[in-house]
Amino acid sequence: MADNSVEVVQCLAERVVENVERVIVGKRREVQMTLIALLCEGHLLIEDVPGVGKTMLARSIAKSIGCTFRRIQFTPDMLPSDVTGVSMFNQKTREFEFRPGPVMAQIVLADEINRATPKTQSALLEAMEERQITVDGVTYPMERPFLVLATQNPIEYEGTFPLPEAQIDRFMMRVSLGYPAAADEMRILELQREHHPLEDIGQVVSADELMAAQAAVKQVYVDDLIKEYIVDLANVSRRHPDVYLGASPRGSLALFKAARAHAALEGRSYVIPDDVKRLLVATFAHRLIISPSARLKNVEARAVVEQIAASVPVPGMRAKMTR
Repeated sequence: MADNSVEVVQCLAERVVENVERVIVGKRREVQMTLIALLCEGHLLIEDVPGVGKTMLARSIAKSIGCTFRRIQFTPDMLPSDVTGVSMFNQKTREFEFRPGPVMAQIVLADEINRATPKTQSALLEAMEERQITVDGVTYPMERPFLVLATQNPIEYEGTFPLPEAQIDRFMMRVSLGYPAAADEMRILELQREHHPLEDIGQVVSADELMAAQAAVKQVYVDDLIKEYIVDLANVSRRHPDVYLGASPRGSLALFKAARAHAALEGRSYVIPDDVKRLLVATFAHRLIISPSARLKNVEARAVVEQIAASVPVPGMRAKMTR
């Protein structure tokens, strides 16, 4: 990968991050994680308590990029057709016509996705994995780039349905914003004294620039030792005593892709073990299903992933040990 390709990715990332930070204060790392998912053509799940800026983050990203944007507010009474669209009979032409649903956009905000029933949540499965939807036997391709930014409240909150394993596995990463620091919260109050700062930000990146950066990320070099390290991490997750279901091969691929994007953001044309370790929780934790006995002991997936990271030797250490 040429150095100028790295510069293209860095320049694009800096423009988007600076623009989004005018709305999302004090969460640079979380904004960068969102951008990594975008650069990898992946989908992002933003999970946290209400009111910390999940929807604002998604809307800020959408406004920063010159792509079509639609928001879907998930509710318990929604039907799959409310997401994908329906075929309507036109009495004038005497033919059925497809009326596209809100998922037919380049950036889709699935707001509070776990407030809808699993049947409605599953309407996103084909779109997220295969970049297409099928309605009444007819397949409609999605426009590129295509990204689903989903927000959800913790499942302990009233009126929520846990995401099915097949659905949650299709999210490349899961991030949590958390509460802002006191100084950042003071700044938020000041910024919104007269109006919301979201009204002031505009597009800073075109869809063509984004796709060029996505292509550049794919050229980042990944050594076989790094690939072996990723596979080892996935295999250890599947054998962990507190885990009922470990990371899937899709999880390994997500970590592989995300590590390349992280390396490019850091100005490197190659991946190092630190890229993998920094993204391990975001790419693996939501995929792990903790065993019933471990749940009784309040074992959390994040803690398990951190244990796995500490137990698997990094490639540099392994090379020294074999000398």
